[in-house]
Amino acid sequence: AMPNVLPFPSSEEVMKDYLDLIQKEAIVHVYPFATITKNEAGQEIVDYASLKKLGIEWFSDDGVGVASKEIMKEAMLSAKENDVLFSCHTEDMNYRAPNASVHASKINEEKGWIGIPSACESEQLIRDLELVQDIGNRYHACHISAKESVKALQKAKDQGLDVSGEVTAHHLLLEDKDVQGPNWKMNPPLRSHEDRMAIIQGLESGVLDLIANDHAPHTAEEKARSMEKAPFGIVSLETSFPLLYTEFVWKQKRWTLAQLVNWMSTTPAYRFGLFDRGEIKEGKKADLILVDLEHETKIDASKFESMGKNTPFDQQKVHAQIVETYVDGQRVWKG
Repeated sequence: AMPNVLPFPSSEEVMKDYLDLIQKEAIVHVYPFATITKNEAGQEIVDYASLKKLGIEWFSDDGVGVASKEIMKEAMLSAKENDVLFSCHTEDMNYRAPNASVHASKINEEKGWIGIPSACESEQLIRDLELVQDIGNRYHACHISAKESVKALQKAKDQGLDVSGEVTAHHLLLEDKDVQGPNWKMNPPLRSHEDRMAIIQGLESGVLDLIANDHAPHTAEEKARSMEKAPFGIVSLETSFPLLYTEFVWKQKRWTLAQLVNWMSTTPAYRFGLFDRGEIKEGKKADLILVDLEHETKIDASKFESMGKNTPFDQQKVHAQIVETYVDGQRVWKG
């Protein structure tokens, strides 16, 4: 769970409250990130050692990039010393105009929308990877959307750095030409066809390691605002697997089911140090979903468990319906 929540989990005290809440209320295993900088303000690094004592080994300022190179260097040095993983949403706000809401492209400009260029993501990623090369800390790049970012990660991996990158289902499936309104507004935005092909190939070649959700619930009222004023983000937890299976395994026959499971389950578990789960194997945690792959169904946002219904995929036909969820071998949900 990303730490862009209030109060920010930037201290031991706040994180203890979150962990108590998770213990009391969570139905599935929940692993919260702590912030890289206090309150995601980019000014002062948090005490990674004290949070690691609580079992928190993952840190992110998700939603914003750490603007200062000096602060990021200080943070990475401490991360290296404490052996914790940074998971970064890179975003250099110098490249982004106020009210920007979509990818900077001709298609979107013709609709009168203000665009976010790919450099907004890739330039800060390049900076971070140069720091990683000097410092040697562990680094994970969140929701990669631009071909320039794929190229930067390829270079870092060729140098033998301990880096990884992820893509989301929506960036694998949609492009700038698909955007119809605020339910297609997310950060990073849906980019060009060329970018989408680059991230698909990056995933298939191993430059990108895994698929994440970037699940961002918002109310219907929030998403009913204008394109400029509506918040970024869509819900994704309940749709990612059905959509990706249907498009890439069932329709295109481009991927195998095993590949998709590896990218969505096994690799993430191992990258984030959850070695007792992520695959169906004796001795591992029995955290499982049962899926009906035989019948076509429709995504119905009104039936989501999430309080957020904001999805561009409502009523889309899929050939994979999740029917049961098991946690530690116990059934916790049945459709």
